[in-house]
Amino acid sequence: MPLNSNKYMASTRQLVADQILRPFQRFFSKEVASSILLIAATIIALIWTNSRIGETYHSFWHTEVSFAFGHFHISKTLVHWINDGFMSLFFFTVGLEIKREILVGELATPKKALLPVVAALGGMIVPGLIYAAFNAGSPTISGWGVPVATDIAFALGAVAIFGRRLPVGLRIFLAAFAIADDLGAVVIIAIFYTKEIVWSYLIISLFLIFGLAVANFLWIRQTLIYAILGLAVWFFILGSGVHPTIAGVIVSLFVPARGRYDTDNFLQNVKKITEKFECEEQSCGYSILLNQEHMYAVQALELACRDVETPLQRLMHALHPWVALLILPFFALGNTGLTFHNIVFSELVSNPVIIGIIFGLVFGKPIGVMLFSYLSVKTGIASLPQEVRWSHIFGGAMLGGIGFTMSLFLADLSFSEPQILNYARIAILTGSILSAAIGMSYLGFISISAPDRE
Repeated sequence: MPLNSNKYMASTRQLVADQILRPFQRFFSKEVASSILLIAATIIALIWTNSRIGETYHSFWHTEVSFAFGHFHISKTLVHWINDGFMSLFFFTVGLEIKREILVGELATPKKALLPVVAALGGMIVPGLIYAAFNAGSPTISGWGVPVATDIAFALGAVAIFGRRLPVGLRIFLAAFAIADDLGAVVIIAIFYTKEIVWSYLIISLFLIFGLAVANFLWIRQTLIYAILGLAVWFFILGSGVHPTIAGVIVSLFVPARGRYDTDNFLQNVKKITEKFECEEQSCGYSILLNQEHMYAVQALELACRDVETPLQRLMHALHPWVALLILPFFALGNTGLTFHNIVFSELVSNPVIIGIIFGLVFGKPIGVMLFSYLSVKTGIASLPQEVRWSHIFGGAMLGGIGFTMSLFLADLSFSEPQILNYARIAILTGSILSAAIGMSYLGFISISAPDRE
C-alpha cells in the first residue's frame, strides 16, 4: 500500500477517535458516575422516609424558598425549585446533546438517525398504550406518559459493567436512543402536561426566543448573552403555565455550534504563537514566570483556544458534570422518598397504576423498541450499527425500561394525590429494577463467549 495512503488512513482513524469516540467516552463516564450517585440518593431517600424521622423528609423538601426584589416576589418549595428550576438545566444539557448529535453525531444523517429515533418512538408508543389499556376510563389515565421514558444514566451505567465485551456501537445506539427518548418526553410534557396558558407571558417569551435567534444569526459568541436571555425565557415560560423545563431545550437550540473561526485558521494562529517559544538552552524550564514574551504567548494561545471552541461545546463541558453529579442525584433524593407505611401490599398487585407502569416499562419498552427497529431495518430506511446484532438491540431495548429519573419527573406532573403518586413511585422503582436485572442478565449471557474488544 502506498505511503500516502497509510498516512491518510492513520489520520482518518485519529480524526474519528478525536471527534467521535473520545467525546462519547467522556460523556459515557459521567453517566456511569451519575448512575452510582442516583442509586445512593434513592437508597438514602427510602431509608429517610421510612425511618423514625420520616416526617422530616417531607417537611424539609416542602420548605418554602422565596426570592424578592422590590415588588417582584417568587416563592416555591425546595422540591419545586429542583423540579422546575434545576431540572431545566438538565433539559438544557439534553438539548445541547441533541443538537450535537444532529450536527455531527449519530443523528447527523437520516440513515444514522432513523434507527435510534424510530426505536425511541416505538419505546414510547407501546408502553403508553399498555398503561392506557389498564387505566382506560379512570382519572389515572393521565399517567400514560410515565412509562414512556428512559433514564440515560442508569441505562449506560448498566452497559458499562460489561466493559469491552459489548460493541461500542451498542453504547452509542443506546445513548442516541435515550437522547431521542428524552426529546420525545419533552414534547409530551409541552403538549399534554400544560394545563393553562397565560398568553401575555408566552408572547413575551416568544420575543425573547426571537432575541436568541437574532444573537445566533449575528454570530454573537458570548455565552453570558445566551445565559441572560435564557434565564428570562425560563422565567416567562414558568409564568405562562407551560412547564419551565421546556425553556431549557428551546434555549439550547439557539446556542451557537461554531467558533469565531475554523480549525485551519486556528492551526495557523497556534503555529505563529508557538514559534515565540524559543529558548537559548535545551529546556525552557519555568520560563513563563521569567519571560514576558512567553507569558503573552500563553495568554494568546488561551484566547485562540476559546475563539475556536464553540459555545455549545463550552457549555456542555461546563454544565454536564454539575447536572450528572449534582442536579440528578438531588432530584432523586427529593423525589424517591416513598413511604411503605399504611400500604396494603395485597392491593399493589391489582392497582391499575402500578400494573400499567410496570408492564409498560418491563414489557412495553422492549416490544416497542424491537418492533419498530426491526421494521425500520427490514424496510431499508435504517441499518444496524457496526458489529451490533439483533441480540444486542434486544438487550439494549430491555435496559430502555429503566425509566427512573424521567418517569419520576412525569409522575410528579401526572398525579396530585399523594397515595397515587406513592403507588407510581413504587411501580417506577420496581419496573426499573426488573428491567435492569433482566436486561443485564441477558446481555451478560450473550457476552460470556465474546472476547474483549480492543
